[in-house]
Amino acid sequence: MEKRALGEGLVAGAAGAVAMTIGEKIEQRITGRPSSHVPGRTAQRAMGVRERRRPRAGNWAMHYGQAVLLGPLRSVMAHAGLRGPWASAQFTVVRLTNDQILENATGIGAPPETWPRAELAVDLMHKAVYAFAAGVVADRLAARSGPGPGQRHAARRPGRRPHVGPLPRNR
Repeated sequence: MEKRALGEGLVAGAAGAVAMTIGEKIEQRITGRPSSHVPGRTAQRAMGVRERRRPRAGNWAMHYGQAVLLGPLRSVMAHAGLRGPWASAQFTVVRLTNDQILENATGIGAPPETWPRAELAVDLMHKAVYAFAAGVVADRLAARSGPGPGQRHAARRPGRRPHVGPLPRNR
């Protein structure tokens, strides 16, 4: 599962990044909001290189790099049986958390609770687009292997119930 989840996850993460980018460009045309340079400045600060005000290459590297590298986590979720909108909503939080850790640890960003509400809503929307698009791809790719262990367990007796032990290991 690990090798399969890695490759499938990189594909899912890339698909999510493309969907997020398209969504951002549409939103920017509608709202007139300029592109953010926070991802690129975060990359520069994290790598200890000279900082530029408008780091275009760093922006794209962080934008796609984070998205692609987080994809395998969503693929592991799908292979474990965590699929569908609920799993994608959980993954949205992971994507947001990843951004906030990097941006705040480098001192480039500020905690989301300090952001203007409209800016926060836009960021949440774009990260959700990423997570749900990556989720659709990861779920479809994982489904080729059949249900995951969590899904097989839930099928034994639907719902969360006591006295439904773990599934036996497949060896």
